[in-house]
Amino acid sequence: MAEVRVKLFANLREAAGTPELLLSGEKVIDVLLSLTEKYPGLNNIIFEKPDESDGGPVLCGSINVLVNGNNVRHLEGLDTDLKDSDEIGILPPVSGG
Repeated sequence: MAEVRVKLFANLREAAGTPELLLSGEKVIDVLLSLTEKYPGLNNIIFEKPDESDGGPVLCGSINVLVNGNNVRHLEGLDTDLKDSDEIGILPPVSGG
């Protein structure tokens, strides 16, 4: 199981009360589930409510999860494999002017 650094941004950081933490998991989904177990308030921000026929959590369409700077949507999604020293960044939508 890989130990990875998870960096939280914007309202995710505020909800968790920390900008980063270390978590373990074999895949991105494992780390995200550990994160939402530790900080239940993040669950509704990171995951959409799964549909009745769906077997697992679905990443919210407005959340970007990056592994070493690469969006998991361009990798293997939530099933992206992790290795020690990987860095996961979780970014909510941001707007400004």
